Amino acid sequence: MNFYAQERIGLFIDGSNLYAAARALGFDIDYKRLLEFFRKEGRLIRAFYYTALVEDQEYSPIRPLVDWLDYNGYTMVTKPTKEFTDSAGRRKIKGNMDIELAIDVMEMAEHLDHIVIFSGDGDFRRLVEAIQRRGVRVSVVSTVRSQPPMVADELRRESDNFIELQDIAEAIMRNPADREPRHAHGHGHDERRAHDRDDPDDEEAETVFHSA
Repeated sequence: MNFYAQERIGLFIDGSNLYAAARALGFDIDYKRLLEFFRKEGRLIRAFYYTALVEDQEYSPIRPLVDWLDYNGYTMVTKPTKEFTDSAGRRKIKGNMDIELAIDVMEMAEHLDHIVIFSGDGDFRRLVEAIQRRGVRVSVVSTVRSQPPMVADELRRESDNFIELQDIAEAIMRNPADREPRHAHGHGHDERRAHDRDDPDDEEAETVFHSA
């Protein structure tokens, strides 16, 4: 970790990407603890969380998480998913938030000294380059310890600081044995249901959720 006490920090969290990385490492994120962790590293100005929502469902499993984050220190950025049918005739749902995240990073850059991107998507390499040219340091949070690694090598190399998710897991993970109300831990169960329901590896699934 390479942070300075007085620098202004912004977090930009690709929700589905962070969830997939944490799941690959075998733990759930406690979003309250995640905020507390980075508040100790500097002056946390804003924490953005990006996720797409299926709006035509009577109940969305990820909605409780979205509502909790919205009331507990996160700036939520959501948009409706798009439905399409693939060449095999399967109904699929796509919800890519890359553009929204990139625009917010560019707009916030002048107000921040250090931007932390929670994603391993190699498409963000050019974004990182652009922000660095503005004199802003960029850290990337993901993991190389899953099989396969969740972060693109070009993104990891371009960042000023790569933060291995497993190295900070103990500080930001939800304790499975903790019996406090779920909302205190970021609705880990609801998030798991929402993403597991759309697991691309599930050949029986009627709906496949794509974040990229």
